[in-house]
Amino acid sequence: MGDLIGWVIFIVALLVSVMLHETGHFVVAKRFGMKVTRYFVGFGPTIWSTWRGDTEYGIKALPLGGFVKIVGMHSLDDPDDPADEVRAFRSQPAWQRILVLSAGSATHFLLALLLAFGLALGVGIANDNVSQLGEISPCVPTSLAAYNNGTCGSGAPASPAKLAGLRVGDTVTAFDGHPVGNTFTQLGDAIRAVPPGSPVTITVRRDGKLVTLHTKLASVNGRSGSYLGIGPAVVFQVASPLGAIEYSGTTFGQVLVGSAQAVASLPGGLSKLFAKNRSSTEAGQVTSVVGAAEATSAEVGSNAGWQYKVSFVLLIVISLNIFVGAFNMLPLLPLDGGHIAAIVYERIRAWFARLRGRPDPGLVNMAKLVPVSFSLFLVIVVFSLVLVAADIVNPLQLTGG
Repeated sequence: MGDLIGWVIFIVALLVSVMLHETGHFVVAKRFGMKVTRYFVGFGPTIWSTWRGDTEYGIKALPLGGFVKIVGMHSLDDPDDPADEVRAFRSQPAWQRILVLSAGSATHFLLALLLAFGLALGVGIANDNVSQLGEISPCVPTSLAAYNNGTCGSGAPASPAKLAGLRVGDTVTAFDGHPVGNTFTQLGDAIRAVPPGSPVTITVRRDGKLVTLHTKLASVNGRSGSYLGIGPAVVFQVASPLGAIEYSGTTFGQVLVGSAQAVASLPGGLSKLFAKNRSSTEAGQVTSVVGAAEATSAEVGSNAGWQYKVSFVLLIVISLNIFVGAFNMLPLLPLDGGHIAAIVYERIRAWFARLRGRPDPGLVNMAKLVPVSFSLFLVIVVFSLVLVAADIVNPLQLTGG
């Protein structure tokens, strides 16, 4: 049941994000007096609609997004009524058109900042301390699916952590004779670097005394690296309003930089999407909506506390909105950033024409750019399908120990 709830949460969040994007275009276009004829949720056959003024609002059968229809979006889009030309998008000043096009991404960014602010102020900021254990798995999951879902599976053997006698609250000071780092990721990397079946020592501080424990690492079928069966202690600290603002800005910057790095790693990661060690390669930096939905589903269905679940889901939604907003502003057609680039080119061309005493050349001929726009759209669709396929047959592995 938790898995289904996770999928529903992600799909609803995605749909709301898309419609807020369209709402951004809609509100700013209306504010500038442009004629907006349609505002619809979904695609396909119309199942309900109503008119308010010049605009038809409605719901379509396929809840896969939504759209807004603004009269005269470009040179190929002639108004049905010539009298509407004065209110057409293309007839407005360049700065107004740029603001309308930017409003979609701005809405994504605003939503992400508000969610991050609410997360810090309401749920709290997670602080995971690798030196203290917050979870001891009772078993070795029998499959990768069981591992991702936080379950054991039929006939699962006891985990190495349980056999070693590790306890929640233990402070790990060394693993296999080497001092541990300050993050759970570093400890997890150290565990996975040791071959499965290898005997290891784990030194912990318990009740003020150092205790050395022994066990043999295991492995999970379909998952690379060794498995111990531990999780970090996570403490959620509610921030002050100023701290929440700082957290919002920091999170936004980190996700934005991470998104740029993920996009930059795509060329090198394409060939590794279906590799067994995908998670530790460049391909481990990218995922599709299916991968994000699976991660949300797994977390909602896990045994983690409500704060961790809410935090995880909100951070997924925050990251999604920042990535989509930034990607949409790239100066490439058919993205909004591509249309903005076309408007900037129009104004630069008009400026040079004035310097030469010539008339304004007018709008960019979008007919010449249709092949470019279609080609990029096709590339995006093909890559998205490949990424979805990779997330289905070779899903990313969570970074547990």
